[in-house]
Order: sequence, then structure tokens, then C-alpha cells
Amino acid sequence: MATDDPEMQEYFREIADFMVEEFAIGFPEAVARVNEAFRDQEFGPYPDIICHELPEHWAYGLYYGDVPYWDEGADRSSWTVRPAPDPASPSWTVPDR
Repeated sequence: MATDDPEMQEYFREIADFMVEEFAIGFPEAVARVNEAFRDQEFGPYPDIICHELPEHWAYGLYYGDVPYWDEGADRSSWTVRPAPDPASPSWTVPDR
């Protein structure tokens, strides 16, 4: 993922923070999921087109895939967590705390 824009970096941090809070995963895994998903993309300054969606949209997609997270009546028991990036992947950029 390529962006030097501090506001875009904050946007991606918000995606990771949402995953930590909502899915009870560690920050390193959340960052790895973001890095893996967007590794080959370059982003312009904030607000890049990706920002038309809230961070929670991307967080649910990165964690579960395409699910109706906005539907309060959705049967979440059938949702399957997507595998985290391979531990040897360069997407893991944050050490365990």
C-alpha cells in the first residue's frame, strides 16, 4: 500500500482500529489485513475515492468478506472469518505488543 498522506494513513488506521474493537483481534493482525488487501494499490491525498465508504465497510470486508453487516437482522452465526495473512507475509509490519 502506498500513501505518504497523513490523513490517508489515519483513515487506514481507523479501519484497523475498528477491527480491533469490533472483532477482538490484535492490532498487528488488523494492520496486516489492511496491508494485504491494499498492497498493490496507490492512493491519492485524502479523501481518496476509497474514502467514500466508512472504515467499518472495509473492516467487515477484510474480516468476513462480502456480508450484510448493515442488516441488524442478518444471521451473523453463518459468517466465516477470512484467514489472516500468512505469518511470513510482508504485510505483517507491526510487532506484537
